[in-house]
Amino acid sequence: MELILIRHGLPMQVATQDGTPADPPLSALGREQATRVADWVRDEQFDRLYSSPMLRARETANPIAEITDMPIEVVDGVAEYDRDADEYIPIEVLKADYPERWLAMVGAGVDEAGFIQFVQGVVASISEVVAANAGKRIAVACHGGVINAWTAHVLGIEPRLFFNPGYTSINRYMVARSGERSIVSLNECAHLRDMPGSADGPQGG
Repeated sequence: MELILIRHGLPMQVATQDGTPADPPLSALGREQATRVADWVRDEQFDRLYSSPMLRARETANPIAEITDMPIEVVDGVAEYDRDADEYIPIEVLKADYPERWLAMVGAGVDEAGFIQFVQGVVASISEVVAANAGKRIAVACHGGVINAWTAHVLGIEPRLFFNPGYTSINRYMVARSGERSIVSLNECAHLRDMPGSADGPQGG
């Protein structure tokens, strides 16, 4: 079967005042990115369309659902590792304006029990989706951290944030009935070719 993980578009920067989780919608640019990726995959003939429960992922999946006339099936286990944070700052902004916070996030995450638990949850959730869709082509709108977690699992390397999936990047994997997993492509962003700066998003979010 073919598994396609699509990172969400660029979200807005938000913070809550009461400590509840920040769950930002897509920005105007993010909505345009989502429209473009939907148009790019319109002829892919997906069998099922899944999404993280987080708003930025569901809003990215919406144009795909409209073009393909498919329902969006929410998978809680592919939410991002920051799902409970009361502030969302796009990682490129965090890196530029708050470098110490950025270094703490990408440098120490793999040593933290919470990150390992996140990775295990992602792998278990995607594995369940894969097992339920043998011989099919499915798409999952999700997050940079989720894509890193699954890619590290497929490669058999230590889980960490190790590459930069761009906003609405397409990441393709094959899973054989025997259980063998392989990477077909990572970080396809040709649909954003004439949108400067939108294809070089960072790892998480």
